[in-house]
Amino acid sequence: MKPASIEDLTVTPAGSKMAWSRPLRLPGLESIAIPVAALLASMIVFAIFCMFAGANPIGVYVSLYKAGFGSWYSWQNSLLRAAPLMLCGLCTVLPARAGVLTVGNEGAFIVGGLAATAAGLATQTAPAAIMLTIMAVAGGLAGGVWIAFAAALQHYRGVNAVISSLLLNYLGLALLLQLVEGPMHDPGSLNFPASYAIPESHHLGVIPRTRIHLGLVFGAIACLLAWFLLERTVWGMKAKVTGGNARAAALVGLPLGRIILLAAFLGGACAGLAGMVEVAAVHGRASQSINAGYGYVGILVAFLARQSPLRVIWVSVLVGAMVASGGILQRAHDLPDATVAVLEGIVFVMILASESLYGRIPLFQRVTDAG
Repeated sequence: MKPASIEDLTVTPAGSKMAWSRPLRLPGLESIAIPVAALLASMIVFAIFCMFAGANPIGVYVSLYKAGFGSWYSWQNSLLRAAPLMLCGLCTVLPARAGVLTVGNEGAFIVGGLAATAAGLATQTAPAAIMLTIMAVAGGLAGGVWIAFAAALQHYRGVNAVISSLLLNYLGLALLLQLVEGPMHDPGSLNFPASYAIPESHHLGVIPRTRIHLGLVFGAIACLLAWFLLERTVWGMKAKVTGGNARAAALVGLPLGRIILLAAFLGGACAGLAGMVEVAAVHGRASQSINAGYGYVGILVAFLARQSPLRVIWVSVLVGAMVASGGILQRAHDLPDATVAVLEGIVFVMILASESLYGRIPLFQRVTDAG
């Protein structure tokens, strides 16, 4: 056992007894403190960027707050954008917990929207509840298969899932353009290629007395179910063991292929459901407009949440407020609308850089007695 140093010894007032003194340790706060520190560092870097762009950083941050949380109208805008982000964040969280990192959220989002549109058009004469259910199933299946394919390539053929799922994003976009300009094209859409529209009476509804569509409810429920699946079920324990040490999982007889593919399918299904929500609640048809970047931002949400389904909920609201702020920066500070994308990129880089800090800061290391 390592001998104690002078700092580790304290003397009682009577001077007759020695006692061991341990330095302060806060191991449970590491997963919160490091992302918060990364966010603060991102804000400093973004402030410098705003200064070089000729804008007052304090005024920019005040505008960001007002656009995201300054009023009930702002809150609704933030929550509208948080809805797809929750589902797209789970697309990275669930496979990652089983040891597979995928970034194909945008592709799963797009093909989910396409499949949901096709299913909606095929069943538009059915009651709204039935049509929307079929759309949700179709979107979830399409997105699930999309991500499971990338996971299968890695597990069975050794193809890196990050690369394959990233390339699948471009394939999904190409498929979208091909279909809305070809077999699904509505001749009445003169301004931009789009599919035929689903009946307006069958659109996804909103939460009463708000402008927030029910996709927010879908996202929150999906996060809660994902947390329960990962933290309170035997399969969740198997997935975490597989993601933590695949060789050890194989030695104890866990079916790695089935666990990985199911985790990837469930994650992709969430992103596909987000695509369905975008079609059924926002656009009413498939077009290039559904390629809104929610899938890519969902990756940022997953990393900020540290792959925790419960944290995905509040992180999505925070990032949703950030996404909703582009217009006010352009109007109030003469900054390009893409300035928000710069902020997102800075945050993502800082979060990736902060990964190297886990387990290295003494304050957050757990102390155990040696005997």
